[in-house]
Formats: sequence, C-alpha cells, structure tokens
Amino acid sequence: MTAPLAFCQENKSSLSLPEARLGVLDLRNTNFYTADIPVKGQWKFFWNTLKEPSENIEYFEYAELPRLWKDTVWKNKKIPSQGIASYEVKILLPKVKEHLALKIPDAYSSYNLYVNNKLFATNGKPGETKETTIPYWSTQVIPLLETSDTLNLLLQIANFHHYKGGVNRNIEIGLFSNLKRESDIDHASDYFLTGSIFMGGLFFLGLYLFGRHDKSILYFALFCLCYSYRIGGAGQYSLHDVFPYLSWNFTLHCEYLSLYLAVAMFALYTRSLYPEDAPQKIMSIMTGICFGFITITIISPPVLFTRLINYFIIIVLVYVVFATYIYWIAVRNKRIGSKYALLSTAAIFIIIISDTLEYYHITTPDKEILFFGYLGFFFCQSLILSFKFATTLKKAKEEAEIGLKVKSEFLSTMSHEIRTPLNSVIGMTHLMMKETPRPDQRQNLDVMLFSANNLLTIVNDVLDFSTIEEGKIVFTIGPMDISMIARNILLGYKATTSNPGINFILDLDKTLPSKLSGDSARTTQIIDNLVHNACKFTASGFIRLAINEESRNEKEITLKISVEDTGIGIPADKQKMIFERFTQADSSFSRGFSGTGLGLAISKRILEVQGIELLLKSEENKGSVFYFTQTFQIIQEELKLPQTLNLPLSGVQILIVEDNPMNVLVLKKFLRRWGAESEVAENGEEAVNKLDPSKHQIILMDLHMPVMDGYEATKVLRSRGETVPIIALTASVALDVEKDIYGIGINAIIFKPFIPDNLLQTISNHVFAAPSVQ
Repeated sequence: MTAPLAFCQENKSSLSLPEARLGVLDLRNTNFYTADIPVKGQWKFFWNTLKEPSENIEYFEYAELPRLWKDTVWKNKKIPSQGIASYEVKILLPKVKEHLALKIPDAYSSYNLYVNNKLFATNGKPGETKETTIPYWSTQVIPLLETSDTLNLLLQIANFHHYKGGVNRNIEIGLFSNLKRESDIDHASDYFLTGSIFMGGLFFLGLYLFGRHDKSILYFALFCLCYSYRIGGAGQYSLHDVFPYLSWNFTLHCEYLSLYLAVAMFALYTRSLYPEDAPQKIMSIMTGICFGFITITIISPPVLFTRLINYFIIIVLVYVVFATYIYWIAVRNKRIGSKYALLSTAAIFIIIISDTLEYYHITTPDKEILFFGYLGFFFCQSLILSFKFATTLKKAKEEAEIGLKVKSEFLSTMSHEIRTPLNSVIGMTHLMMKETPRPDQRQNLDVMLFSANNLLTIVNDVLDFSTIEEGKIVFTIGPMDISMIARNILLGYKATTSNPGINFILDLDKTLPSKLSGDSARTTQIIDNLVHNACKFTASGFIRLAINEESRNEKEITLKISVEDTGIGIPADKQKMIFERFTQADSSFSRGFSGTGLGLAISKRILEVQGIELLLKSEENKGSVFYFTQTFQIIQEELKLPQTLNLPLSGVQILIVEDNPMNVLVLKKFLRRWGAESEVAENGEEAVNKLDPSKHQIILMDLHMPVMDGYEATKVLRSRGETVPIIALTASVALDVEKDIYGIGINAIIFKPFIPDNLLQTISNHVFAAPSVQ
C-alpha cells in the first residue's frame, strides 16, 4: 500500500518488458543483467478461496495483476474489497549463473507466497475470516535458491481490515545482487531522510524550548517530527524492517495520523510565519479539518478511516495551493524568507502531484526527483526559520543596545541629580568642620559627612559596575603616592567606624617610593573597597592593610597589596561566589551588613582589565585575606606647590562656570579660603564672553547648563585659540563622559561631590605648571 506523500520507490518503465499471458510469463529470452522484470499480466485468479499448493481447483478466471479487487471482475461481477483470493502464474526462466530473487511488495492486507509448492514469503497471516487474519505490510527481497528453469507462484491474499483489497504494486524478479542493492539504496534513502527530518525537528524544538518561544519554530518542529514518520513508515515501509514486531493496526494509525498532524502543523506554521498575510480564520478552519480527520482516525476502525484518504488528498492539494498564495503575498510584502517559502512550496507541490499520480497508478515518479525534492523543501523551510531567528536576534541586539543606551542616560541623569545636592552637603560640611566647631557640633558633622559619603559610595558602585560591564572603563595614569593613599583610607575608616573593638593596622614597606605612576583614583577605589568589605564583616580583632615590595629595579616596582581581617571568614565552597555582583557569602547576612554588594565585584573587574587577579585566603570564623600583586613604574618628579601654604592659591584668578547657586556658594567659599579670587558665569555663553585670558588663569566648567552647556563652551573657546586650563567640574558620570571630555580639550575632570584637597591639588597642578593645549 502506498499512502499519499510517501516516498516512492519504483522507478522502472515496463513498456517493452514481457507480461504474463494466460497465467504464463515467458522470460527465457530475457537478460536479467540489464533489467529487473515485473511479474505482471494475466494470472490465474481464484476468488473467495485460499488455494493450497497441491489443491486442484478447476474453475478460475484470468485477472490482471497488479490490480485492486474493486477493479477486478469475477463471474461478470465486480468483487468487494473485503475477502480472500488466490493468484497463480508460471514463470519460464533462462539459464542464469547468478541467483535470482523476488522483490515482493505489500498487499492489502496480508499474503502467503508459495514458490514451487513451498512457502516462500509471508506478510502477516491470511485467514478465511477477519478473526483469523493478521494484516502486515513490508517490502521483501528474497533470493531463489533453487536452480529450476520454471517457477510456479501461488499468492494467497486475505483482506478484512482495509477498505482496499488486492495487489497494487508489481512483484519483481531479477538478479539477487541487483534487487538487493536497489532495496538497500531505497531503504538507506528512507533512513537518511527520516533521520535528517527527525533530527531537524528536534533541533527546532530545542530552539523553541531553550530559546525564544516563537510559535512558528514550534509548529515547524512538530511538522518535521510528524512528517519524518511518513518517509520510513509508508511507501516501502522501511521502518518495519527495523521494528518488525510492531502491530499493523498501530503502524497504520501512525501512518495516517502523522499525515494529518503534519498537514495541520504546516497550516499552523504558515499562519504563524506570516500572520499579516495569512487569513487567520481560513487557516483555523483548515487546521480544524485536519483535526477532524485525526479524531475519526482515532475512534473508527481501519476499514472506515482508510476510506477518507481520497478526500484528504484533495484537501492537501488545496492547502498547498493556498500556502503558495500566502507565500506569494508575503513575497510582495517583502517578508523575511518569503522567497524561500515560495520556492519550498514549488518543491512540495511537485512531490504531492508525483505521489498522487503514483497512488492512483497513473505513472511512477522518479525517486531521485522525490529525494532531492524533499531535501529542497526542508532546506528552504529551515532557511526561512534561520533568517527569522537571525533577524530576531538582530532585533533583540538592537533593543538591548537601546536599553543599554537608555540605562546609561538614566545613570548619568541619576548621578547628576544625586551628586548635585550631595556636592553642597559635603562641601558645606567640610567648610563647617574647618571653622572650629564645638565638640558636639563636630560629632554631628562627622555623622553627616559619613552618611553623605556612604550615599556617594553607593551611587559610585552602581555607576562603576555599569561602566565595567560595558567595557568602557578608562584608566588615567599619573603620579600617585600609594603610601598616602593607604594611610588616608585607613585613617578615614578608623575615624568613622562606630566599633571601638577593631584595631586598624597599617603595614607599609619602608622602602616604598614616594611617587609611582598609576591611576590614583582606581587604586584608591580598589583598596577602599577591600577595607570597606573587611569593616563590614569584622566585629572585633584587627584589620591590617599591608603594602610590601615583591621585586624592584630602576624603573619598576612590584607590590603585594593585601587586606587582612579577623572577621567571620568565608567557607571554601562560597569563596568564588562572593566576587559575583550583589552577592554575599551567606544570604542570611544580607540584612546584617550594609552596602550594595558590588565592592568586591568592582575591584575584581578593575584588576582583571589590567591583567591582575584578586586572590583570597579565608577560613570560616577566623578571618580573610584579600590580596593582589601589581607592578608600577617609579617616577622621581615632585610637584612644586606654592610656598604660601596658608593661602596656596593666593593671587590666582578663577572663572567659575556654574548655574547652581548652592554649588557656586560652596566653590567660592573654598576658593576664598585658599586665597583665590573668582568670578561667576551662569552658563557657557556667558563664560565665552567673560573669559579674559590676561586675567583668568583657570576655568572651573560645569557641563550641564542652560543656554550653552560646558561641552559647547569648551569647543568655542578652543576653536578661537584659548589655552587657559579648563577643569570639568561635573555631577554627571556617563559611561563615556571622560572620552568626550578629553576629546574637546578639557584638561582634567573633578566629579561632584568633590573632595576639597583633590580640587586644590588639581587646580595647583594646572595653574603652577600649566601645559599648553594643542
């Protein structure tokens, strides 16, 4: 039995080959080395009996074979499709040196084949009643071991289970080597296509389950999985050779259900692939029809549901035409992969037409054409989904990039809005602490400064981690005093800690150079994060910050920087986890210790960018040591500050470009305390007009202002040749702000809220040793 859409295996034209006449097939002049011969023509026909080999039945008629019973006449009447019958033919053979063989297809729906009165082949078990008949289908190639020049073939057929009865494909005789080779090639083709389509279905199913849940990918995966059974489970029934013990009833249901499900999934796939072009209601109706056939197949016996296949063939043809129309509309609308979809329908249309013609015995399609037709169809459909998946990924990437840009803009805005008031709070607190407050006032100011700095640390952590994740971290290399950095960090925590039970220890190598070349801000940040982490998890004992020389030459020094504590320690199984963002060693501690949970992750990432590893030694309930080794260049240059230490900026004229009155107030107070004179411009345009190069020695430029911002004002000043040093004093920390700032001619950046000593140092660097701006 050859179901529609099955992979056809016959590819032989028999126009000039001999046929049986009156029950005799004369092949004595046939060359079996050039062709396999179909045993077709007039066979003796015995209706309603299973003739035994030795039984002599006088009455018979001649019937054409292959032919279904519904097209066969017995005693001038058409016979029904259910019943039993026998066929006989005598074959006269030439002398052949090699073994001959018979290729026996399936019959409706079971048979016994006798050769020279001996049982030669069986398919199922033919019986005289439905209860005694066991149907089964397979295609067999069996060698003829006897060397007789005459073969008497007796074929017994019984059918009580299928709406068709009889034989619809030729038995063939030929050289065993040829028939076996052809059969192996046919089965290999079936196995290859079945496996390829099945694995493709699994691939797309995995893509759906573990990737984006695109319904078109799911439906195509299910279509492949269903249709893969059609290749090996119909036509030559190659899968029956692999699983010979599966019942006929089960495999027949699989054969029909796989067809109906495949067509239903293809309809859903088309609807999901191009929803704008596919009429949704019509596609739903088409899918519903398929499921109607599925329901009938499940609940009705084979003799009933097998009758419906003729109607479904018509439906399939309509579906293919309609799918072609949808894909044509998709091509016109320039949908993704629509050209490949249209090309694939051409391939499947050829396959369906070929199989339909073969199913109705009109012609035999070429199996090579069908093989490459299947490959072409599934290849084109896979290309469609590949293009769609790639497009989806591209769109997701673009959306992610937009999201990152929005995040960066949000972080920059958040930074500006938080840092601006913090600048006033921290600045005014520093000023008040320098005005000899009472002890109780100083205590309050300490608390205020600590809280403001803590809030600033949280903001910095979030911004820094975002910068590092984006790969946009920038290192500013310059002179730094690592001893002073370590001392200031430890003194700061010692002054602000509320726990008197902690002893802060500074262990510095006495031979440390006074100046090293490095990024002072990043080095401070790393050490500060490590000390801060130690403070959070140490209730008593000590925290030791050690910087020791590992090796040294005239130009470079390698230092081991470590922070040791006697805190809670970290279990071995959780030591890697603590370097992840927002993570602490034990979630139960997350409410007991403050902070963003980003400090260690940030320090580790900053070091990794420089090719340095942050290491850890820890023992639970005993403490931890975080350490790393870094090489710095040694420099001998010393900055010569003014000798008037009480008024370090005495006589310096500074132009302040700032629109926030509170920030202006804080700046003017600090500058006045340092002996500088200042003038204010409220926006960039006013600054451009007010700048007097003969008077102003430096500009403190805010970046975000009305009328004209600091970026544009700097560009205008540099374009007209002004070389006055410009220090960006900004509360905005966009991920790429430093690159933008240095690119337009700004000399340095101070982020708000600023540390007064840092601002004084930066101003002094540029006023008393101002480099020319190119």
